[in-house]
Amino acid sequence: MGNQVNKTFQKIRVAAGYLFTVVFLVLCRPTFTLLAIGLAVALVGLLLRAWACGHLRKAKELDTSGPYGYTRNPLYVGSLLITIGFAIASGVWWLAALALVFFAGIYWPVINVETAELERVIGEEYREYASDVPVFIPRATRWKKSDKPFDFRLYLRNGEYNAALGVILAAAFLAIKAFYWDK
Repeated sequence: MGNQVNKTFQKIRVAAGYLFTVVFLVLCRPTFTLLAIGLAVALVGLLLRAWACGHLRKAKELDTSGPYGYTRNPLYVGSLLITIGFAIASGVWWLAALALVFFAGIYWPVINVETAELERVIGEEYREYASDVPVFIPRATRWKKSDKPFDFRLYLRNGEYNAALGVILAAAFLAIKAFYWDK
């Protein structure tokens, strides 16, 4: 049941994300200054997501290497940074606030479903990990050493390059919009 709910919510999340992106791009009013600041923040988020995907094995084992030693959800932390970056670049305060509310409304339930699934599948090892590693805000020191290095093949297998392409396309659109909006 939980897996079916997760799959259904995943489909809704993706579709809603695309719809929100279109609305966001139409309504935003970027300037070059806000775009530069926002893209710098988004780039940090994109790099965090890339780092996480190079450690994400999506298997029946617990991922604790790389950024997973600092936060249980580095992909979502990276996504939040990308959202904040584009919110800054938007140049519209209410649109930025709406983006953050949308993010929280979509990702918080996903985190809860995934947590329950990991507890069910991995059990005590996950509960120990969860008791020491924060859900979202990274801890200052790594939880436990892991001998698993970043694996670029995992990055590719996990399809993270799609996030990079999306950020590049959205940034290009905002740059064009900033050029014509400022004129």
